[in-house]
Amino acid sequence: MKYLCQVWFDGAMLAARTEEEKHRLGLDSLSYDRDLVASGHMIHAQALQPPSSAVTVRVRDGETSVTDGPFIETKEYLGGFILIEAKDLNDAIRVAAGIPLAKLGAIEVRPIHFFGPDA
Repeated sequence: MKYLCQVWFDGAMLAARTEEEKHRLGLDSLSYDRDLVASGHMIHAQALQPPSSAVTVRVRDGETSVTDGPFIETKEYLGGFILIEAKDLNDAIRVAAGIPLAKLGAIEVRPIHFFGPDA
């Protein structure tokens, strides 16, 4: 089964870290990604730009509106994701617990819903 591990954290908490701590976190994250590739769990991973770079798109009654920034104000924001292959939810939780940013924020694990003939 495929699972999306969403990496949520408070940007202020990350910004308060020293440059050395941020560098170490980056190295730890890359190392964990390599471990996931080696174990066969990794499908794809990406970090996201901060919410200030986002736009929110809505379509209502055929009209498209675009708003700068995230949809809601929140301390925690989606900082990235890792799409993994896991044998079951417990395996996905084990993988998510190893993500270095789990120590600063939260990892939401969500199964992928498939549409179509192979679902």
